[in-house]
Amino acid sequence: MGLRSFFDRIEPNFTKGGKYEKYFPIYEMVESFIYTPKTVTTVAPHARSYVDMKRIMTYVVIATIPCILWGMYNTGYQANSAIEMLGPDSATGWRISILQAIGISLNPESIFANVMHGLMYFLPIYIVTLVAGGIFEVIFATVRGHEVNEGFLVTSMLYTLIMPATAPLWQVALGIIFGVVIGKEVFGGTGKNFLNPALVGRAFLYFAYPANMSGDTVWTPVDGFSGATALSVSASQGYQVLAADGITWWSAFFGQIQGSFGETSTLACMIGLAFLIVTRIANYRLIVGCLSGTIVFTMLLNLIGSDTNPMFSMPWYWHLVIGGYAFGLAFMVTEPVSASHTNVGRYIYGALIGVMVVMIRVVNPAFPEGMMLAILFGNVFAPLIDYFVVQANIKRRARRHV
Repeated sequence: MGLRSFFDRIEPNFTKGGKYEKYFPIYEMVESFIYTPKTVTTVAPHARSYVDMKRIMTYVVIATIPCILWGMYNTGYQANSAIEMLGPDSATGWRISILQAIGISLNPESIFANVMHGLMYFLPIYIVTLVAGGIFEVIFATVRGHEVNEGFLVTSMLYTLIMPATAPLWQVALGIIFGVVIGKEVFGGTGKNFLNPALVGRAFLYFAYPANMSGDTVWTPVDGFSGATALSVSASQGYQVLAADGITWWSAFFGQIQGSFGETSTLACMIGLAFLIVTRIANYRLIVGCLSGTIVFTMLLNLIGSDTNPMFSMPWYWHLVIGGYAFGLAFMVTEPVSASHTNVGRYIYGALIGVMVVMIRVVNPAFPEGMMLAILFGNVFAPLIDYFVVQANIKRRARRHV
């Protein structure tokens, strides 16, 4: 029995034409999330793929699980390590009180203690994101009379994973509302937006409240602790000094460094990306284009060199494992709605992002990270890229028949 039939038996006014008709998008959202919609095309001649929107969104959420698990562990590990270094007086706040009340230690050597401590930061941000963003999703769906689809589940998860653990919850709510409304709903909703909503919300917070979204004190949620990220150290002193801070390429690859929830572990991001490639959710052309643009442009800057800017000497394989590059490549560059849709355009789109992220990191000394802005820049140019690719194809075919 579907949810609609269930509600019809309880109250006939839930059906269309009844006095509760305006609430139908909410029930249709729940029904389509649990059951496969009847509108899915599964036979020839129209079907190109049996994968419907719900399956795509579910696969993306599944792909983020390694980043979620590692993000909770690493957040707790960074916090517990800082508390151990600063002393027990630094262990303050309601999260610490809850952990101590249920008998969980703050030992950085304990995997369970680290995960539970990280969970205390992950859950509030995710819940606030779901509630605040979900309210506005339902509002727009109710006004427009369409379903609230599963796209917001992906947006909410990606948005949470690119937030610092210390982000104030009211700013978290404000950012996701901005991302949902300005980044998606004003353009018509899921599938009609040309910008990634999660990145729009994150970019808004970065420029509106930079003190809470960047700097040396926002990545480890312990009062009094300050630590520069790998990108910040590299921008000021060069990547060669990272080893002195205990950051090796392998530690950056595995993700035991400071950063946003889901962005620190390149390995976790690559596991998720592999899943998306196998399930054909992610298009390999976008990945090849982005990696090619990054590698080629980085090698060019290495050849040019600079006596005053140490970022010119950073090799391409370091760019891949620090900052938000891996997470952006796995879940943002491959996002099908805001990326280019032509095959040639996907290579160009990916290469544009790959070049831009290195350019922002190296040439702009005030902004050591660059993946977020590079992807948003690529989003803006994606329709234009597709337009020129299509026009070039039309002209080439026209010449064949002259």
